[in-house]
Amino acid sequence: MKRLIFFGATNMAVIFVLTIILRLFGIDEMLGDNLARTLVFSFAVGMVGSFISLFMSKSVALKSTGARVIESPSNPTEVWLLESVQRFAQEAGIKMPDVAIYAADDLNAFATGAKKNDALVAVSTGLLRNMTKSEVEGVLAHEVAHIANGDMITMTLLQGVLNTFVIFFARLIGQMIDRDGRGIGYFATYMIAQTVLGFFAEIIKSWFSRHREFRADAGGAALAGNSNMVTALQRLQSVHTPTALPKQMQAMGISGLVPKSWRKLFATHPPLEVRIAALQAAQEKLR
Repeated sequence: MKRLIFFGATNMAVIFVLTIILRLFGIDEMLGDNLARTLVFSFAVGMVGSFISLFMSKSVALKSTGARVIESPSNPTEVWLLESVQRFAQEAGIKMPDVAIYAADDLNAFATGAKKNDALVAVSTGLLRNMTKSEVEGVLAHEVAHIANGDMITMTLLQGVLNTFVIFFARLIGQMIDRDGRGIGYFATYMIAQTVLGFFAEIIKSWFSRHREFRADAGGAALAGNSNMVTALQRLQSVHTPTALPKQMQAMGISGLVPKSWRKLFATHPPLEVRIAALQAAQEKLR
């Protein structure tokens, strides 16, 4: 249900490739030590890298998971799945997203796509086998809420801003080693600084992602009912099967990863018990 580690990894790869290409053509060397031009250049490259990652997200997600888009439903489960997503999409005011199923034993689902009206919702076979229909509805509603909230666009803009500052300050650090910005010392320092600063940018992005999860839970509760959303999260909480999503895509899953110690800074999802408590507290306020 998010899409962040996968999105971030793609973004970093795109930025590195753009950096090398611009270096080979000597475009970045034209900037010299002019801070204004360097900032504009950093913004342009940062935003381009972020939006390239965004438009690749749907196809990369399908290839990474081996998900099969349901073109024509072949069984009652697929018919019900399409009807449920369509109902939630209509209630949320968005066009019907593509719906896919991917083979995995873990209970998971994700949503991605460059636009609200050209998105993808995918669920694992394990989720369909081991959850009740009401629990699955909670998961589907959560994913549709992510799409309706425009989370991918929001995260893309944030990623573009973070890219801008990472590239800008990495160039400044590189120029401390090589003032002319043409030697191997500059390029090596620039790439190392970009990687290190990128980790700090991930902390900011992960914090924002955790905040968006609460909003998607609330949106899912509005679409499928608070009780369905709560029971879906409780079911996920009771299952400890390791996720089968590729590592770069685990942030996209409904349950996400909540590592221990300092690695919590990079968690894209809040703990399930905290999310459940937030939904229950919201329900209490309505009584």
